[in-house]
Amino acid sequence: QVQLVESGGGLVQAGGSLRLSCATSQRTFSTHAMGWFRQAPGKDREFVAAVSSTGEPPYYTDSVKGRFTIFRANTRNTVYLQMNNLKTEDTAVYYCAARDVSLSTDWSWGQGTQVTVSS
Repeated sequence: QVQLVESGGGLVQAGGSLRLSCATSQRTFSTHAMGWFRQAPGKDREFVAAVSSTGEPPYYTDSVKGRFTIFRANTRNTVYLQMNNLKTEDTAVYYCAARDVSLSTDWSWGQGTQVTVSS
């Protein structure tokens, strides 16, 4: 059972920054790719960013490239999403996710954290 505990959402003005955190077990962290997805009101959940457990470069959806950074803190079994220069269109519930690529599992999900960007 994959458990993901998110934190760090909140309300911020456009142009501001937030950092989301997602903590998990050492076993999950060492074997799973970790990602962030988001879902805005009335829209489908969409991919934001992901990073592997094996050292490949992270990848991002085009709309956040240059503004968001995903990174892993190995000593804390935590993945972060640093979000800079936030825009109102970034407003969404953000979900941490984990997937064992070697076993081709589906994504497992955290509970979600709200990010609201005001103009």
